[in-house]
Amino acid sequence: MKNPGIIVRKYVNDITKEIFRKSIHICTALVPFALSIAKIPVLIALAAVLIFYTISEFLRLKGKPIPFISAVTQAASRRRDENHFVLGPVTLALGVLITGAIFPLEIACVGIYALAFGDGLASLVGKLFGSIIIPFTKGKTVAGSLACFVAIFISSFLCTKNSLFALIIALVGMFIEVMPIKDFDNLLIPILLSFLLQLLYYFHK
Repeated sequence: MKNPGIIVRKYVNDITKEIFRKSIHICTALVPFALSIAKIPVLIALAAVLIFYTISEFLRLKGKPIPFISAVTQAASRRRDENHFVLGPVTLALGVLITGAIFPLEIACVGIYALAFGDGLASLVGKLFGSIIIPFTKGKTVAGSLACFVAIFISSFLCTKNSLFALIIALVGMFIEVMPIKDFDNLLIPILLSFLLQLLYYFHK
């Protein structure tokens, strides 16, 4: 029988890591504002961060960690990422970068906010309150999925002022988030939801 103290410490450690990791995730909500001020410099900065992180991860895996960057990566990584390339920051930065580059700001902000708040809160709420696991999703919970839906609906409605569009985007976003695709939802959510909104606007004309 496992020591209850060990179980509690492990749970607290997991939650602390999740809060830290999702805080970084939610910070992407600042990108639309930055894009509205200086789009090209912000996109260049995102690309530079992506390249720098990728290099630092390869160096970390070769036993040559870069101070602070590698420490932050290690602190935010999941157990499944141990001794592996931590892919989450790459797909996160790439998803935001592509979305910001190819869509108008009023479209891109919906996808980026969905990633920041919807996907950002889903895992955290799931870990804190998720007791009902959704079958075939590799641990995704009903609580996490509902949090994702609500966050995307609210952020999309505030951007579009259209409840039907917000509902459709939130449903699709929740479906993407619940899929067992690991860190690739960081890439799919902002791009696909922004594309979906563009289609909705097109057919609504």
